[in-house]
Amino acid sequence: MGVRILCIGEIVGSTGIYTVKALLARVKKEQNIDFVLANGEGATGGFGIGKNHAVYLRKLGIDVITSGEKIYYKKDMVEHIQKAPYILRPANYPPGNPGRGWRVYEVAEKKIAVISLLGQSGFRRTHLSNPYTFLPEIVSRLKEETPIIILDFHSATTAEKYTMFHLADGLVSAVIGTHSKALTADAHILPGGTAVICDNGRTGSLMSVGGLDPEIEIRKFLQQIPERSKNWTALPELQGAVVEIGEDGKATHIEALRIQAPEIPDDGNSENNND
Repeated sequence: MGVRILCIGEIVGSTGIYTVKALLARVKKEQNIDFVLANGEGATGGFGIGKNHAVYLRKLGIDVITSGEKIYYKKDMVEHIQKAPYILRPANYPPGNPGRGWRVYEVAEKKIAVISLLGQSGFRRTHLSNPYTFLPEIVSRLKEETPIIILDFHSATTAEKYTMFHLADGLVSAVIGTHSKALTADAHILPGGTAVICDNGRTGSLMSVGGLDPEIEIRKFLQQIPERSKNWTALPELQGAVVEIGEDGKATHIEALRIQAPEIPDDGNSENNND
């Protein structure tokens, strides 16, 4: 038998964490999920992920947390990632950086490899090694342990993601695009047996700008004045993709997933007013 993997879209802020808490156990049962992968790049206030949030998400049932260009934004993560094999930073960071970019995990008597890579377009503060030359080298090592390999490709452009899809076809079981925080409708399987989706969305407020307060994000564009973003709570939703992979490492099914969570109770102390 193969494995069913839930790939949760980027978790954004306290609303995203609440949504995981409210829905993950149910989704795992209903979808018969064996393994849960989630991008946690925005879990702490929308910008990076801190130690406490990472530990909490792990306790909620997430097996692996991937990231992107914001992996080191929270100071306590720089130290914690060394001791947390369930957290992956992009593999194309410099080799001596804290953390790891890929790892093999065991679940249901099967080995599942996960790789994290960061794209090169659109990240002004981060300039990493070429992900396209890194991937075949990493895969050659992982194939010695398992044919089931998932790549989280954190990239800002559709063209770059589709270039990676075609490079990776037949090399890995699935390529899950992240970063845009907008669920795309292009989930499909390529001829070589690799399942792909351009972006598996976000887990957080649907009525927001990438999970954040729309009014503040609009002001940033209008005024060009830096301003601290805020979490937004309206219409919390879990987004992602479910991938089914055979024992030979070939994908047999992929579908996008979106499930609305109950509204967050208003105790009068919420960070925003949605009225």
